[in-house]
Amino acid sequence: MPHYRRAGAVPAKRHTQFRTDDGGLYYEELMGEEGFSSDSSLLYHSGVPSAIVDASVWELGDQATTENTPLLPRHLALHTLFPGEEYKRADVVTGRRLVLGNGDVRISYVAAGEASPLYRNAVGDECVYVESGSGTVETVFGPLPVRQGDYVVLPRAVTHRWLPDGAEPLRCYVIEANSHVAPPKRYLSRYGQLLEHSPYCERDLHGPGDPVVVDQTDVEVLVKHRGSRGIVGTRYVVPTHPFDVVGWDGCLYPYTFNISDFEPITGRVHQPPPVHQVFEGEGFVICNFVPRKVDYHPLAVPVPYYHANVDSDEVMFYCGGSYEARKGSGIGQGSISLHPGGHSHGPQPGAVERSLGVQQVDELAVMVDTFRPLELGEGGRAADDGKYAWSWAGRGPAR
Repeated sequence: MPHYRRAGAVPAKRHTQFRTDDGGLYYEELMGEEGFSSDSSLLYHSGVPSAIVDASVWELGDQATTENTPLLPRHLALHTLFPGEEYKRADVVTGRRLVLGNGDVRISYVAAGEASPLYRNAVGDECVYVESGSGTVETVFGPLPVRQGDYVVLPRAVTHRWLPDGAEPLRCYVIEANSHVAPPKRYLSRYGQLLEHSPYCERDLHGPGDPVVVDQTDVEVLVKHRGSRGIVGTRYVVPTHPFDVVGWDGCLYPYTFNISDFEPITGRVHQPPPVHQVFEGEGFVICNFVPRKVDYHPLAVPVPYYHANVDSDEVMFYCGGSYEARKGSGIGQGSISLHPGGHSHGPQPGAVERSLGVQQVDELAVMVDTFRPLELGEGGRAADDGKYAWSWAGRGPAR
């Protein structure tokens, strides 16, 4: 994070004695990145943050992926993964279904109506896009209200849990990194301030409220972490609740950014996807396409040109409005299009002609571009419509 925050009670100087009202010591915990060489925060606990009283295996469910072979563009209809009221039995952590993944990033989807267990991801940061619904993410730093359109950025190893408000399913598009997730470097000054050409600024980033101390013993926490053959899980029991923090300060904490606060960059002719970038991680970038005025050259073609982005797999999650370039393909709200590197893709037939003279678009989409090939998870295989690849030609193989 590019700016400092302080919440609750902290001592005047770091790494010094900080005592409770009855004379005991609070326990100081440094949560930091890159081995004491990057952003960090100091948290002050009533209990010992390292203490555990039990540990067992947490079975993560089906994390296997299969190659996208033969190489095909695909339409994955994610809403089919949680039909009817199935969401009432799911939570945002354990109910996730893996859609796509590689060695750098995993993309899952969940529709949830239940509170999640306490959880932390020790593999990498999570960037969760809230497609619909609202609720609260309770964190060791304090509560974080979330609503439709929010990106929820949760740094690696932050203990938290998701609480839907119950009015409707909390539908979440979950991007799990093997690295950290941050604003693009080109938007930042050398000291970490968001620059004037950035499409958002610090005022648009919303951190947690003051920490809320929970007095509870023998609490279960699920931990996702790295194993010798991939990602595995451990179920801890800790003697005091992780939410025993009385105060913290620093530059590392969870926050939200709402997609409606992204200020689109436009031009006389069609702008390339990097102008829509919002975050980046190691081996991937996150972009969003928001309602905006479009290209104003008198001969402009407002929809994207056909492109073979040979270094990337492109994943577009359609989460609102009308995406004219895909009209007629079957793609709609809650869909994913996967356009793999090595396949040239672009507008559906007729989209170019329909776009001529259009002055603004009403699309809302979240895009992940990866620099290593993506494979299909069990959720992706289950949601594949099986026919999108033939939508440009209007017919498929004769078999």
